[in-house]
Amino acid sequence: MARYSNEINRRKTFAIISHPDAGKTTLTEKFLLFGGAIQTAGAVKSNKIKKHATSDFMEIERQRGISVATSVMSFEYKGMLVNLLDTPGHKDFAEDTYRTLTAVDSVILVVDSVNGVEAQTRRLMEVCRMRDTPVIVFINKMDRDGKNRFDLLEEIEKELNIQLHPMTWPINSGKDFKGVYNLYDKNLVLFTANTKATDEDTLRIDNLGNALLEERLGEKDAITLREDVELVDGVHGELDVDDYLAGKVAPVFFGSAINNFGVREMLDTFIRIAPIPRSRETSIRHLDVEEDKFSGFVFKIHANLDPKHRDRIAFLRVCSGKFERNKYFHHVRLDKDVRFSNPYTFLARDKDVIETAYPGDVVGLFDTGNFKIGDTLTEGEDFFFTGIPSFSPEIFKEVVNKDPMKTKQLEKGLLQLTDEGVAQLFTQYGGNKKIIGCVGELQFEVIQYRLLHEYGASVQFNALPFYKACWITSADPKKLEEFTRFKHANIAEDKDGYTVYLAQSEWFLNTERTNNPAIEFHFTSEIHK
Repeated sequence: MARYSNEINRRKTFAIISHPDAGKTTLTEKFLLFGGAIQTAGAVKSNKIKKHATSDFMEIERQRGISVATSVMSFEYKGMLVNLLDTPGHKDFAEDTYRTLTAVDSVILVVDSVNGVEAQTRRLMEVCRMRDTPVIVFINKMDRDGKNRFDLLEEIEKELNIQLHPMTWPINSGKDFKGVYNLYDKNLVLFTANTKATDEDTLRIDNLGNALLEERLGEKDAITLREDVELVDGVHGELDVDDYLAGKVAPVFFGSAINNFGVREMLDTFIRIAPIPRSRETSIRHLDVEEDKFSGFVFKIHANLDPKHRDRIAFLRVCSGKFERNKYFHHVRLDKDVRFSNPYTFLARDKDVIETAYPGDVVGLFDTGNFKIGDTLTEGEDFFFTGIPSFSPEIFKEVVNKDPMKTKQLEKGLLQLTDEGVAQLFTQYGGNKKIIGCVGELQFEVIQYRLLHEYGASVQFNALPFYKACWITSADPKKLEEFTRFKHANIAEDKDGYTVYLAQSEWFLNTERTNNPAIEFHFTSEIHK
């Protein structure tokens, strides 16, 4: 048996993904309540009403009510250590979410029963499909008038291209929502609005013919439930856990996260069937999770987690072996040894210094600027973990400094914020015009807000007419130099000093590719790894 098998077998690391407003942050909070990690949820009416959820810890998130940074939370439940990564639902932050999906072993997808499948949900599921990530679906807001339960399942199957397997079944929806029947445990959980589902609300029903059903649900709903369950059982039967683990079938739960309803059934199933940390591919070989030597990769960087200290934290997913505080590890890209005296685990804002971490764990490392997204740490071996996406920006704006006295602060702020991977920084060729490239508009707002509030730098952004950034390389340095000189208005350097061509349109890009066969155009900076 491998040295760390016991630790690996008691860990589950997953992300919650959804469209904005589907109730993801609320669900996260309920998980933490069950895990005893927090005592009161944001929705709990107490004397000190907490206006914001535990996992939205950036000031701008509190103001806008959307999660824009992935946060990491760990809690214990039924003897398991669960690492939960909450992801931004907003589409402008999809990049951050895609990277987070590389750091987890399974996913819970939240679907709003009123709105059904939305564009963002489709895109996130495509990333899960590419990696065969196991998915559990939670259909939320059953206490609101939404789509018919059968229609909703059909829509999800069709739109997300995955087979569903109901594990609980709802009794009505909207104001007539009476609860769910647990197809696995064969019991009925009754719903009362604005109260927490407790054990008293759970009825053990060995046989759906039981007259208790009529007594509790009324004749009409009892008959409908019997017919529904017979149909669902006939079509789906028992869940094949191997099909779930292979990413072919997604177990489905119905509930209302805000009312803490239907969540426990899902969490219990998750603990039972979700995968433990898995083995991974690297640039040179397949890495077995059971290997004794430590390895891990950085999938996210966050500046100024604590506004009082100018700190940057790199989030590292442990992939094999044992991470230890104060031990030297090999930073592959920089080819140097680094150690960490204060590695952290997280519960949203609360950080605890840890001595050790095992595969599946996510560790926060204080970073003085050594890390970039995708960096790998090992015990000496040289390899990279593969499959961490980086994207070509689609919106470009020039940064205009409104306060020349704060030039230094602005430069520092731009460097640190773009290191987080939500935006890319370019400097125009031959000049010092700073250009920021993002995937979505909202990121510019966030960057402007954070530059002002965290660095005291005031900027405005002016739109630029570019449509794509292409990293250019050539086997013939002379050709590259000529191209750069001729096209200098469209040439910039990224922050690592690599040459980038900013194309005005698809037509321009295709023309340049045709006219310059000696030059290669790449849509990500991965080529320089």
